[in-house]
Formats: sequence, structure tokens, C-alpha cells
Amino acid sequence: MKLYIKNMVCSRCKMVVQSQLENAGLTPVSIDLGEVEIEGMLSVNKRKELDHTLRSVGFELIDDKKSQTIEKIKTLVINLVHHKNEDIKTNLSTYITSKIHQDYNYLSNLFSEVEGTTIEKYFISQRIERVKELLMYDELSLSQIADQLGYSSVAYLSNQFKKTTGFTPSYFKTLKEQKRRNIEDL
Repeated sequence: MKLYIKNMVCSRCKMVVQSQLENAGLTPVSIDLGEVEIEGMLSVNKRKELDHTLRSVGFELIDDKKSQTIEKIKTLVINLVHHKNEDIKTNLSTYITSKIHQDYNYLSNLFSEVEGTTIEKYFISQRIERVKELLMYDELSLSQIADQLGYSSVAYLSNQFKKTTGFTPSYFKTLKEQKRRNIEDL
């Protein structure tokens, strides 16, 4: 049985969900960001119990198709920005439709309607959070960060960063106490 789980954004999330499933006496067959396949079926009571358990650690089961689709879009964007080493310069709409196999206009409208922001703005916010992370690590130059995240130039990255955060990347780098936001809070 396939379950869809909201707020799974990293490998640690997968470990926590696996632990919660096993504690509930369930056997996970596979665990991906936002999706879990378990052996067998869940009764209504067991499903409610699992949802309660997952909510206690910041996750929740998703039942309706629209929410599942939105969560898939978010997971794809997060994977693309934070976890993939593939070319991030790919066209976002092409990437999403190739993975979800639905019309991009429908997906875009659904996402905007439910989330109150566009897929593109969500993508930008994820990229900016990744830039913040890489700036804090202080291992890459701004030029390398721009290249890694698919920006056409350092100037474009800097402009988008300032527009989003109100700071230049170099000023942000000096603010070591500046707190990054959790991916799931974007």
C-alpha cells in the first residue's frame, strides 16, 4: 500500500518516518521523500493512529489527490535544488511535467490556488535557501554557487538574493547569526 506523507524533505525525514512506521508495527517496502510503500493494507483505525504518530514528529498523511500532487511538486523542487547533482539549468516546467505526467498549466494553477504562491516563486525560495546554506559553509565562491545552482551569472544570483532577502550575498555572509529557514517552512 502506498502512503503519501507531507513535510518529508530530507534523508533524516526518511529515517524518522521509517522509525515511526516500524514502531507502529508496519513494514516499509520503500521510503522516498513524500511517499512510502508498506506491506499490506491499513485499517481506518490504524491509519488514524499512524497519522497521529506522524503528526507528533512534524509529518502527516495526505489523503486527497490534490494535496498529493502538491506534495509531489514540492518534493521534486526540493530534490532538484537540494539533493540532485544533475543539471539544475533544466526548464522547471519540463522537469515537473516529465515526472508527474500532467499538464503544467493545471499543476501551476493548482499549486498557486492551494499554496498561495507560484511554483516558480517556491523554486526561487528553495534556491535562495540553498545559496544561504552554501554561503554559510564558506567552501565555494559566489561564482561557483551561481554555477552549481544554475544561475546565468553572479549578478543575477546577487539581484535575486537581494530581492528575496533584502541583503547582498556578501553582507549575508557576514551575518553568521542569521538563521536559515527550514525547508518545510518555505
